[in-house]
Amino acid sequence: MGVLDQIYEKAKVNPQRVAFPEAANEKMMQAAYETGKEGFIRPILVGDAAELNALCKERGYETEVFTIVDIQEETYRQRLIADYVALPGTLLKERAVGRRMENPLYFAMVMQAVGEADVTFAGIDNTTGDVLIAGQTIIGLQPGISTVSSIGLCDIPGFEGSEGTLLAVGDSAVCTNPSAGQLADIAVSACDTVKSLLDWEPRCAMISYSTLGSGQSELVDKVVEALHIAQEKRPDLKIDGEFQLDAAIKPEVAAKKVLRESEVAGKANVLIWPDLNVGNTAVKLIQTFGHADAYGPMLQGFNKVVCDCSRGAPVSEIKGNIVISAVRAAGNK
Repeated sequence: MGVLDQIYEKAKVNPQRVAFPEAANEKMMQAAYETGKEGFIRPILVGDAAELNALCKERGYETEVFTIVDIQEETYRQRLIADYVALPGTLLKERAVGRRMENPLYFAMVMQAVGEADVTFAGIDNTTGDVLIAGQTIIGLQPGISTVSSIGLCDIPGFEGSEGTLLAVGDSAVCTNPSAGQLADIAVSACDTVKSLLDWEPRCAMISYSTLGSGQSELVDKVVEALHIAQEKRPDLKIDGEFQLDAAIKPEVAAKKVLRESEVAGKANVLIWPDLNVGNTAVKLIQTFGHADAYGPMLQGFNKVVCDCSRGAPVSEIKGNIVISAVRAAGNK
């Protein structure tokens, strides 16, 4: 059974409520319908109820698979606003929330913030920037985290790592040139994401061209500083470095290069790239030459699970990311 099959099985055991603010989009509605019909999620379509009902009928979908939420239904809208502004730490007032909720993306996130949905799934009609701004405004960031980032899961044929053929990597999509503090946030968030999705004990390696001082430059210094910040923030996590890639994942190389005790060296299951140049290139190398399947990117750092999918993604890929998001939400609970 492949990794995605395992995730699908986990989703079926505990289906989560996924809100779709781009529900009228044909691909999004199809993906929501199929994952709902197959029992992986409980899909919530958010928008103009009359339009959504008409589209369901036109496309041949059984409306009972969905919960359809009309953003113009005033009683429900006012209850959501009241519940949202009553949340501790909420900065927005009633009128500010109400204005934003005219947009289905913000309406869905308010539903999620007050516990009426478990995931907000968007990204086809909204840009990544739209999703990130809405998420930071309405959902907010996890305590101690100030950076939104991403993580991907690679299934690499022929790779024999500590988790078989699987390796989690980040950030390969969001943070261009993270500072040491941001890099620490990415590492901490990645460990939490992996734990909620796969039940792994994260062993997180901070990747560099240097292993424990074998190279010296400001590029290495940033990774070392990030490591110290991450370890101080979350001493409960196994985060170590700075390691070259082979020292992080190959025990025989770690035995030669890492001449001290390490719970990560040689057996890392999470890799943190120093910047997006490295991360984006590394993932494409893994896919092109390693013939790997790469799932994600999964946004992380928010208080709750928010997903931004690729605009060009086929329905099959959208479905996979919906199910992954739902399993993350269940794991976070």
